[in-house]
Amino acid sequence: MASNDHPLIVKRIAWATEGDTRAFAAALAAKLQGSAATHVLIELHGDLGSGKTTFARHLLAALGVTGRIKSPTYAVVEPYSVDGAPGGPLDIWHFDFYRFNDPDEWEEAGFRDIFASPGLKLVEWPEKAGEHLPAADLDIALELQDGDARAVTLTARSDAGKALLS
Repeated sequence: MASNDHPLIVKRIAWATEGDTRAFAAALAAKLQGSAATHVLIELHGDLGSGKTTFARHLLAALGVTGRIKSPTYAVVEPYSVDGAPGGPLDIWHFDFYRFNDPDEWEEAGFRDIFASPGLKLVEWPEKAGEHLPAADLDIALELQDGDARAVTLTARSDAGKALLS
């Protein structure tokens, strides 16, 4: 898991089209599947409409999730499990804390055990959970530009995050 004293690694990229988003998601999925990292937290930051859910859907599909990939906006969390990671299946939880009115809702919802367990956690609107979330391995901040373009800032906060950006 992430360490607060780990030096930050920051990359800035641009996604001019949704195809760029899909290609980045596929490359990230390949690194997740090809690594021994079985306990990764990725936070997705950005305003409404910046592309967080679209990116998450592309990443989940690239990891092998089939069928309809629902937004967790109302359910708060959508769980998945896929094959292909070294050592067996990869459990994935896609969270969306947009509807949280109080950070304590994270604790009340019982998410501590999920975040402590192995697997990939994708979190939209992590700031709504306040200090309850563990430190992220990778932050992906999306900023809407003209048209479909996005300015993307990637920040690795752990060795696992650094490996995903290499």
